[in-house]
Amino acid sequence: MKQLMLGNEAIARGAYEAGVRVSSAYPGTPSTEINENIANIKEIYSEWAPNEKVAVEVALGSAVSGARAMACMKHVGLNVAADPFYTATYTGVNAGLVVVVADDPGMHSSQNEQDTRLIARASHAPCLDPSNSQECKDFMKLAFEISEQYDTPVIVRLTTRVAHARTLVELGEREERELLEYKKDIKKYVSMPANMIGRHLVVEDREKRLAEDASAMPVNRIEWGDRKVGVITSGAAYNYVKEAMPEVSVLKLGLAYPMPRRLIEEFAAGVETLYVIEDMEPFYEDTIKSWGIACSGKDKTGLQGELFMHKLEEKFKGAEPAGPANTQGIPNRPPVLCPGCPHRGLYYVLGKLKLTVCSDIGCYTLGALPPLSGVDTCVCMGASIGMAHGMEKARGTEQAKHTVAVLGDSTFCHSGMTGLLNMAYNRSVGTVIIADNSITGMTGHQNNPANGLDIHGEPTTQLDIVKLCEAMGVASCRIVDPFDLKETEKVLREEVERDGLSVVISRRPCALIIKQTNKPFVSDPDKCRNCGMCLKVGCPAIIKTEKGVKIDPTQCVGCGMCAQLCHFGALHTAE
Repeated sequence: MKQLMLGNEAIARGAYEAGVRVSSAYPGTPSTEINENIANIKEIYSEWAPNEKVAVEVALGSAVSGARAMACMKHVGLNVAADPFYTATYTGVNAGLVVVVADDPGMHSSQNEQDTRLIARASHAPCLDPSNSQECKDFMKLAFEISEQYDTPVIVRLTTRVAHARTLVELGEREERELLEYKKDIKKYVSMPANMIGRHLVVEDREKRLAEDASAMPVNRIEWGDRKVGVITSGAAYNYVKEAMPEVSVLKLGLAYPMPRRLIEEFAAGVETLYVIEDMEPFYEDTIKSWGIACSGKDKTGLQGELFMHKLEEKFKGAEPAGPANTQGIPNRPPVLCPGCPHRGLYYVLGKLKLTVCSDIGCYTLGALPPLSGVDTCVCMGASIGMAHGMEKARGTEQAKHTVAVLGDSTFCHSGMTGLLNMAYNRSVGTVIIADNSITGMTGHQNNPANGLDIHGEPTTQLDIVKLCEAMGVASCRIVDPFDLKETEKVLREEVERDGLSVVISRRPCALIIKQTNKPFVSDPDKCRNCGMCLKVGCPAIIKTEKGVKIDPTQCVGCGMCAQLCHFGALHTAE
């Protein structure tokens, strides 16, 4: 039977068919749907971990104990998980261990265009690179076979287009696998220097064997065409090559690392001109050139952004540049906070107080955009607290009284707790604001340890953020409702002036996870002075007209924030 599937759905299906027992992940676009789909498979234990490091450690423990296991994350999540992952390639596994990593060429929802193939090489981990949903499923099964045959964790690397495109998938049956026997082996699994010196030799030998075997693997294949031009490619780029250059010879690499040198040399010898077409870094191209094989590619495509069929036609076949889509009369629409978003009130107050705001990754990062314009820095998960602390240590207490860190409840669980402990331990003066909207919002409303629900929506232990902050030695921890603008402003003014460390929890559920019962607001044109105060919160439900503002009833959720800013009583609930 065939079924139309997202690449991420097919990864989950591949895990099911491969007999996976344990899956741990932290949500991150474009990888989130993998574990969400696995959560619907009763044969696989699945969980949201607090962060990617924990997810890999859980999967590694499961694999060492004898169960096939996996961890899922986006590319920057692998940075968080690098500590256990790099050493896991030394210790090896028992049952298969696969880490699925989704890269994001074009930065659709990410802060960089990191190429996971480089990490595969640096960590000595095999890396598979599927091109469509069928390969996502098949490569997952192959990844577990490679993992067990070569005693190593394996990376399955997706990109956004592969993860989020639908293609047909031939479904198979689940291969039920008995737990493998666990045998204590401290020379293998205890990463003391004396043990790992010997294991490094094992890693080198394994990598050489896998590189030699790669040339005979069916996932690396030559598709002969016109031999005047040959193209080496993989992943999503393979699809664009086949569309834009159907006549050329193609070497498709399913195993991105280690590369099949003998097969590449054979292919290069059989074509007159050799191109390498790949997303992001010149990973293949640089390696092939280092072997003394003439090739090019990045000189035409560049390093930045995604590859597309029209781009390849332009760069390699001289076609006219593809013009922009017909957008006549359609204004640009930057991303905005949703109507009724609790972060809006918080950022309005922060902007009013003219504070320096070190932010984190999440919905609240959108507070950087006008008219709120309330963010100064945003680097990665948890960096807000560390950067605010660094500013205080570099510039003194007066800077701290003009600086706050802002991060969400899920981000606080992910990597904010250690930063806050660092501030307490090192006698920092400053204010940390935890924007607690009771969900992991940016990636599609996943549960986290702070809201007391697991991946299946079942009740579980809920982190008490206030008690945790008090246990860390935070001098003051207060809770505010960001819809109460006056109280939020009052509390923030008091806390930033405090000579010590304080935490403010801005607590109200995400507007998209609670049933809206409030009546929408309307504008009274006789009272409206068109002063623009209500526009300062940047709510998309408020529309500016020549005669004053109007409120779109299809978007308004009745939060009442705009009415708090109107000095003329022009905004009120509909009758």
